[in-house]
This record gives sequence, C-alpha cells and structure tokens, in this order.
Amino acid sequence: MLTFFSEDSRLRRARTELHDGALVSPFECPERIDLVLRHIRQAGFEVRTPEAYGLGPVHAVHDADYVSFLETCWPSWQAAGHEGEAIPNIWPARSMRSDHVPRSVSGKLGYYALGADTSLCEGTFSAAMGSKDAALGAVAHTLHTQAPSFALCRPPGHHAASDQFGGYCFFNNAAIAAQYALDAGKRRVAVLDVDFHHGNGTQEIFYTRNDVLFASLHGDPEVTFPYYLGYADETGAGEGQGYNLNFPLPPGTSVAAWMQALEQALAAIQAQECELLIVSLGVDIFEDDPISAFTFKSADFIALGERLAQAGLPTTFLMEGGYAVEEIGVNVVNVLQGFERESPQDR
Repeated sequence: MLTFFSEDSRLRRARTELHDGALVSPFECPERIDLVLRHIRQAGFEVRTPEAYGLGPVHAVHDADYVSFLETCWPSWQAAGHEGEAIPNIWPARSMRSDHVPRSVSGKLGYYALGADTSLCEGTFSAAMGSKDAALGAVAHTLHTQAPSFALCRPPGHHAASDQFGGYCFFNNAAIAAQYALDAGKRRVAVLDVDFHHGNGTQEIFYTRNDVLFASLHGDPEVTFPYYLGYADETGAGEGQGYNLNFPLPPGTSVAAWMQALEQALAAIQAQECELLIVSLGVDIFEDDPISAFTFKSADFIALGERLAQAGLPTTFLMEGGYAVEEIGVNVVNVLQGFERESPQDR
C-alpha cells in the first residue's frame, strides 16, 4: 500500500505534557514515526514524499485567524519573553466572554486551546503542515487510482476543531482530506474514526453537514478524554441530522463488542451511499496502550483491516493515535496488510 510521509513531521519535538497532574514527556513523540516507518518498509510498502499543498485546503475547514495564530504563536511566545513551551493556563470558560480574542499571546493561547494537555513549541506549525500534506497526498492518490493509501500523519488531527487545538492535534487531517475529496467531485464522504479517543474536532467541523458522514467508535466520554463530546445522542444538527454517529464504549470493551459497533457504523456508511472512506486510524485500541483502555491484540488489527476492505469503498487511512511504542508499527501494518489481503486487486 502506497504510504505518504513528510519529513517535516519530525520538526515538532515537544518536551512538556500535563498528564495526571504531572509534567511529563509527551506520549506523542517523533519516535512513533520511526517505529511505524520501520515496519512499513519491512512490509515492502513504498513510502512517498507528498507535494506541498499550501494553506488553501487548511482554510477550507479551519478558521483563518486560528491558522494565523498557529503560524505565529511560537515566535510571539518567545518575543514575549516566556522561557518554557507555550501552554495555556486560562480559557474563556462558561462564566467568561468567548466572543473576544485578546491581543496577548497568552490570551490567544487559551482562546484557541481545548485544554492544557498539548504544548506549542518550535516546529509545531511546520510539522502540522507536513502532516496535512501527507493526508492530502494519500487521498489524492486514492481519488486518482481508486487504490488504497496510507498517510503517516504526525501530528495527528482528529481532536483539532475548526478553531481549536488539543489532544496533540493542530490541523484536522481527516477533515481536510474529506473536504478535498468533496471539492474533487465526490458527493458524500465517510470518515470512520477508530481511535480510542473521540474525534471531537472532526465531529464539530461536519456536524451540520450531510456531505460527510462521521462515525466514531471510542471510549465512553463519561470517563474518557475528551469528556465533553462523543455521546450517543449527538447525531448531527440541521442538514447534518443523522450524519453523525457516536459509539461510546466502556473501558475494557471486548474485541467482539467493538466489532459489533463497527458493523453498525459500516451499515450506516453503506446506507448513505458514501463514495469514499477515510479511516482515522488510531491503534491506541491496543490492550497495552498506556493511555487507553480497550483490548485489541496485535492479531486483531488484521481482522479489522479485512473487515474494512469488505466495505468495498476506495479507502484512505490516516494515522491518528497509538502510543504503545513497541507495538505501534506492527499494529498499523497489520491493519493495512489485512485490508490488502481482502482486496488484492487494489495493491
């Protein structure tokens, strides 16, 4: 399976993450890329550098002022004399105004952040640009050839909303790729999110639209990040009513129960006559992932890939989460090889 990857994805190397009350080294780190790449190459997949697509596809789904903030935050943070990485410490909470963006970089940081988990550092904007280029290169390949593709995106994207970053995400790669496909002539696109954490950003971007069906299988937000979105009663609004499907699942959910939810999601994708499948591929559903709570073993990812191939749609996989570093590459490749095993004509 053709893989797209930008070396610019390495340019973000954050040192700080707030996790369970402690400042720790981020779980999302450049080393994840090397582990996946090693197994991708061992599997014989070609790795291709994407072209630079610029900011046009980004602006198609993200607020222009938000994009400008991401581009200028780090130099502005340094110019303000701050020594550490850019981490927000206040937000426009329910008791405050949310209709005004402060001039201060500290105020802007809180305005555009979902939480304090994700720092901004040198290289963040360039890495996010490279990540979305990989996504666009992959989906463009699938649109042109009908063959499946994989984008090794880093940073990931599904937590990034139209004007907010968080959960290690800055640009929403899946949303950018889906909009690109629509602009290329597709009538309706499906985004299937199998990451352990709900793709709140993708949901927010498409919630009132019927040209993208968003379906997410994820940990129950009652007890799982991002907590404030991802409930089953969130089914879309306006023209988007019925085009947002959430399958919140409790910690410890078995693979069999998870696959039953997948069947429901795929049935909806088929019923809505989607013409392209974009998979937000988070392999943090693995049993030993350090910040997740599902029960997939490495062999189960093969079955996942096989079942996705049976949907019979042109498919692009985009890398999201997965933090069990020793197994992440194995699990990614198992999905992709399982998919190809079930659809050998698309190789």
